[in-house]
Amino acid sequence: MQDVYSGYAMNTCAAYGATALRISLGVMYLAHGLLKVLVFTPAGTVQFFEGLGLPAIFAYAAIAAEVGGGLLLILGLGSRVVAAALIPLLIGSIVLVHGDKGWLFSNPGGGWEFPAFLIGASVAQTLLGDGALSASSWIKSRFGRASSTTYSVA
Repeated sequence: MQDVYSGYAMNTCAAYGATALRISLGVMYLAHGLLKVLVFTPAGTVQFFEGLGLPAIFAYAAIAAEVGGGLLLILGLGSRVVAAALIPLLIGSIVLVHGDKGWLFSNPGGGWEFPAFLIGASVAQTLLGDGALSASSWIKSRFGRASSTTYSVA
C-alpha cells in the first residue's frame, strides 16, 4: 500500500486540494458579486459605496472583480493572479466596513472574521495555483502552452 503522504499520491492529493479551495473561493466570490447585482442592485451598491466616501466606479469595480474573479477561479484560469488581485478588495472591506464591528461576522453589521479568513484562503490559493481539473491545464495539454500562472503543486 502506497503512503499517501509521499510521491505521486501526495502530489495528486495536493492538486485536488488546491482545486477544492479554488472552486470554493470562486463560488463564494461569484455569490457575493451576484448579491450586489441581484439583491442590492448596482444602484444600491453604488449608494452604499458613496456612503463610505468612495466614488461610484469602485462599486462597479467590486462587482466586476467578484463576478469575474469568481468565474475565473471556478474555471481555473489564472488562479494565482486572480486570488492575489482579490485580496485588496477584502482588505478594503475590513478597513472601510467590517473593522469596527468586532471580530465575529455574526455581530450587527458583520465583523471582520469572514473577510480575514477569505484573505488567508486567497493567499493559500495564490501559493497553490490552479490545482487539478483547470482550464489552464486543458489549454496546456491542448495547445502546448499554459497561462503564466499554471504550476504543478508539490
